[in-house]
Amino acid sequence: METEKKVSAFIENLSQPWQIEVSNQLRQMVRQVIPEVEERIQYKKPHFLKNGHYAAVISPSKDTIAFMIMNSSGLTFPKGFEGPDERKWLKILKEDTPDCDLLADLLVQATSTL
Repeated sequence: METEKKVSAFIENLSQPWQIEVSNQLRQMVRQVIPEVEERIQYKKPHFLKNGHYAAVISPSKDTIAFMIMNSSGLTFPKGFEGPDERKWLKILKEDTPDCDLLADLLVQATSTL
């Protein structure tokens, strides 16, 4: 699919190897949680949709990769997450190892009503 190729190209063109690795891990986790996920580049970053609704975003910056979970109102997030009630994100630094099991669990909860 053309949009998947654009997301792949976006990730592979990130400037730092650790950001490529983390982004690919996050993308794979999203695909496992939402097998029917729709991917697209929007606002210059990868967005992931379930049934036409935003579910998650990978947002790279110079020193971090932020992973955003949408539709998060009413969910309980552990320390380290930021953002308003309806969307929360975790900033991942080079030295961090993202807890993909935790992120997958939160994403399952957030997307269960989509």
